[in-house]
Amino acid sequence: MSDQALWRLCYMAVVVLSVLTFTPLVLPLGTYEPMVMGVPYTLWTGILVALAFVVLTYVATRVYPPTNDQ
Repeated sequence: MSDQALWRLCYMAVVVLSVLTFTPLVLPLGTYEPMVMGVPYTLWTGILVALAFVVLTYVATRVYPPTNDQ
């Protein structure tokens, strides 16, 4: 898989993850339950989303296609 294809995949993953972050899948309306190990589900998903953004940013910086600008 080329660097350009990986770059586009990272870009699309960030867009999809950004949209999903504000859906009821991550932010259930009017509730803080279910709890996972005493911590609200929303906090766990927020931590996982943030970690996913960090990983995607790292990968994207490694595969960003070079430009011809000098």
